[in-house]
Amino acid sequence: QVQLVESGGGLVQAGGSLRLSCAASGRTFSTYSMGWFRQAPGKEREFVAALNWDGLLTVYADSVKGRFTISRDSAKNTMYLQMNSLNPEDTAVYYCAARPSYVGSWSAATIPHWGQGTQVTVSS
Repeated sequence: QVQLVESGGGLVQAGGSLRLSCAASGRTFSTYSMGWFRQAPGKEREFVAALNWDGLLTVYADSVKGRFTISRDSAKNTMYLQMNSLNPEDTAVYYCAARPSYVGSWSAATIPHWGQGTQVTVSS
C-alpha cells in the first residue's frame, strides 16, 4: 500500500516559482513510478509530469516543458515538482500519483494511488 501526502502549494504571482513535495509511505515506494497531475475548476484531471523508480526517466506535458522539473529523493521517500515561470493557466489543484510501471500512457485512469491534492493559485 502506498500513501501520498502533498505539500507546498500556495498563492504566487505570475512569473514566480513554487516547489511541491509529495511524501510517500509504504515499502513499495522505491519501486514505484511517480507523477504529478493537476485539475482546474470545471476541467478534467490532466497529466503534468512523471518519473520512473530511479528518477532517470522523466516525461512532461508540453504545457510545462522547460518550466517544471520533477525529481525524487528515495532516501526521504519524497518526490518534488519545481515550478518556475508560473502563469495563471497553471492554477489548479495538484495531485501526487503513484503506480507500479513507468511504461505506458500517463492518464488519470491508470493511477491506483493518489494524494489528497494541494492548491496552486497564480495571480496575474
